[in-house]
Amino acid sequence: MKLVSRENIKWQIQFSKQILVLSKVKHLPYMRIITLLLLLTPLFGLSQNKLSIEVLGVPNSDGNINVALYNTSDGFLKSEQAVMGKSVRAKEGKTSLYIEDVPDGEFAIALYHDENGNNELDTNFFGIPKETVGFSNAKMKTFGPPKFAECAFKMEKHTEVKVAL
Repeated sequence: MKLVSRENIKWQIQFSKQILVLSKVKHLPYMRIITLLLLLTPLFGLSQNKLSIEVLGVPNSDGNINVALYNTSDGFLKSEQAVMGKSVRAKEGKTSLYIEDVPDGEFAIALYHDENGNNELDTNFFGIPKETVGFSNAKMKTFGPPKFAECAFKMEKHTEVKVAL
């Protein structure tokens, strides 16, 4: 029968401690990543809003429905100031579309039925649109488009907006 010496026991204890330390260090980066993901998970959900837009009164299925989303009155109706946009094939009667990843806030929608598919709002000599236009919460006025404040809506979670042409 072989006796275990004191030095051998000390060596085994030290070796076990080193293995334990190494195993913790080896898994430490993974634990940090997992902890970080768990802490940030609620933040990912905050900006993952979906905007559903229902365009009513589409006269025909020619061309596209071009949509622009604005978040300031200063940039409203200036295409280069739109924060998001989308173009979908027009469907006579009702056309539905979605814009995803819209942050919380106040927004206004301006859209038009681009019947000839040239991606431009065609106007006459006086600047009056030849193609049908629509706005969130407002209609075209006799002497021009509505203001941002008249079209604005709050974006929170899943928001649905109906726009009549």
